[in-house]
Amino acid sequence: MSLWEYANPKKFMGWTGPILPWAFGAAGLCLVVGLFWGFFLTPDDFRQGSTVKIIYLHVPAALMAINAWMMMLVASLIWLVRRHHVSALAAKAAAPVGITMTLIALMTGAIWGQPMWGTYWAWDPRLTSFLILFLFYLGYMALWAAIDDPDTAADLTSVLCMVGSVFALLSRYAVNFWNQGLHQGASLSLDKEENVSDVFFFPLLVCIAGFVLLFFALVLLRTRTEIRARRVRALQLSEVR
Repeated sequence: MSLWEYANPKKFMGWTGPILPWAFGAAGLCLVVGLFWGFFLTPDDFRQGSTVKIIYLHVPAALMAINAWMMMLVASLIWLVRRHHVSALAAKAAAPVGITMTLIALMTGAIWGQPMWGTYWAWDPRLTSFLILFLFYLGYMALWAAIDDPDTAADLTSVLCMVGSVFALLSRYAVNFWNQGLHQGASLSLDKEENVSDVFFFPLLVCIAGFVLLFFALVLLRTRTEIRARRVRALQLSEVR
């Protein structure tokens, strides 16, 4: 059986239905355990005090904001190449989740930045590119809403998604490109020396797993909703004719 068969709307609805409760349950478990562990069972940082604990919201949200756009890019490319409608609908479904993650990252970053930098906002390379990414999310969603024909909307939003991917990558690697920014280096890295201390690292991994699972569950749920909405639209058009 080809992997592409699972992208068939009927089969997609069939296999995602049983997965959803487990995905939401696993996400909830990881978030409850990770956030409780991080906020209540870890010590204050010797430099940042208790404010460091916002890392358990800020880092997972920022990570998912970027990766959500990357997922949208992959889905958009699949649409452009293979014309699988479910992939276009999955990209559309991921956008509201991604913009929410971006907003959480921006807000928690501002709260974290004020005691550390003395200001809620600075035109730091990573912060600026992240703000532009947020605007691209807004533009992507607005473009879907502005075009009546779903295939034309999918084509144009796919092109926009490719352009916005530049800023998604910049927001991830801006610290490496421009060393003069205020933003600290990566909290997680393949280089063991660059990671946060283990006492913060392990609950952070649990929180990241919770955000990943929550994103996965929400995108599946919203994609199923988009498929149903497309079916309703098709039925309405057939009745008019």
